[in-house]
Amino acid sequence: MGYRVKDVREEMRMTQEELAEKSGVSRATIIAIERDETKDVKASTLLKLAQALGTTVDKLFLLA
Repeated sequence: MGYRVKDVREEMRMTQEELAEKSGVSRATIIAIERDETKDVKASTLLKLAQALGTTVDKLFLLA
């Protein structure tokens, strides 16, 4: 699926734990998304991550 969650998180110098706390999404889910181990990510989860990262859901997708 190609999410850029890890790239954006690292650009913000945020740990997975900090993102989990700020977004309300479990660290296990964040790990699975960053490793591209899950294909069924809810839109609400992506929205929470995007908001916590100060970006949009669109920008969390690799478009290239």
